[in-house]
Amino acid sequence: MIAANKTFADKTGIPMSLLWGYVGILIFMMGDGMETGWLSPYLKAQGMTIEQNATLFTAYGITVAISAWFSGVLAEGFGPKKTMLAGLLLYLAGTTGFVGYGLAHLNFPVMIATYALRGFGYPLFAYSFMVWIAYQSPKEKLGRAVGWFWFVFTGGLNVLGAFYSSWAIKSLGYINTLWSSVFWVLIGAFFALLLNKASFKTGSNKNDAGSKTRELLKGLTIVQEEPKVLIGGIVRIINTTAQFAFPVFLPMYMEKHGFDTTTWLQIWGTIFTSNIIFNLIFGFVGDRLGWRNTIMWFGGIGCAITTLALYYVPQAAPGNFTIVLAAGILWGACLAGYVPLSALVPSLVKKDKGAAIAILNLGAGLPVFVGPALVGLFFSSVGEEGIIWILAVLYFISALLTKFITLPDNAKTLHQVKADNTIVEATL
Repeated sequence: MIAANKTFADKTGIPMSLLWGYVGILIFMMGDGMETGWLSPYLKAQGMTIEQNATLFTAYGITVAISAWFSGVLAEGFGPKKTMLAGLLLYLAGTTGFVGYGLAHLNFPVMIATYALRGFGYPLFAYSFMVWIAYQSPKEKLGRAVGWFWFVFTGGLNVLGAFYSSWAIKSLGYINTLWSSVFWVLIGAFFALLLNKASFKTGSNKNDAGSKTRELLKGLTIVQEEPKVLIGGIVRIINTTAQFAFPVFLPMYMEKHGFDTTTWLQIWGTIFTSNIIFNLIFGFVGDRLGWRNTIMWFGGIGCAITTLALYYVPQAAPGNFTIVLAAGILWGACLAGYVPLSALVPSLVKKDKGAAIAILNLGAGLPVFVGPALVGLFFSSVGEEGIIWILAVLYFISALLTKFITLPDNAKTLHQVKADNTIVEATL
């Protein structure tokens, strides 16, 4: 059995000691993400404006960003399980307030406060687990290990959550669908916190209060010690800014071109089915062809082109489910081109990987704020088309920035090692 597990781990890149944790992240994120594709059109139908929706999602994104930033260093200083438990409790408190009090009475100030509280939850739960992965995975398999993380993360947040919601909002109603999220996050926590028995060792003593404080400060000082980590964080922000900007306005845009909310949820879910498949593919591709090359060409350039396609294709083929879905699938695939960033950034430093991951996690959290904020700031002046072009240009910029994220000699990918060996052989 041990040999079989080792073979499975060798082939897939999943650290077998963390297998139940991966399952838990998948289920937790399904509960967390079930309203992503339909909350904005639902609130608009209740009388709220696009700008109010953007404000709500922006407040949520601010707390997500703060939580994402601290998740790495908190996980390294206090341990992933304690940090993940804190995320679970904050999620439950925020959901109870948002659904039970704010949304039930359409009390906008309460909605903002409680939805923002809810935003602290999933980064502490999910991104802390990535620190665990960084310490459990061999360097040569880290690209695949984080590819699997983004597979279960996105699979829960945007695939299972969307498909479940497309059924639940008809069968249970909108409010009860949100209440059902509590059940799913508890199931996810059971797998990730109780069934997952993996140990966590950083190789250093961070148990005293002074060490924990220094570890928190590392989340700030790491960008001075290694500026490339900051560049990686900026690229990570751009990576999913469109993913969190789209739900604010794209469902209503699609409705104008022949796609109702249920159909849009099916498209959204299929987009991220493509994304999670390519999360795995680009984990392998990045380890073979080079992390930077994968991010630049498949991620940056690919997303820029397919973002524009998501806007113009529905105009060219209104109501054509297959053609619009194909454009969405391509965008979801290119979005996965950024997966090797989660291997590239921690490899920039020899130690304090939690601090490097903290910047990366901040970059993963900020789009939840930046995406809706862009819509709120520019929608009234530039409209849907202008927002799309802003997002496309950002993707082109991310490709250019990635060019400057070079690895130290002691942290080369398999692709780079093979290239160096080829040069040496040619020289000889």
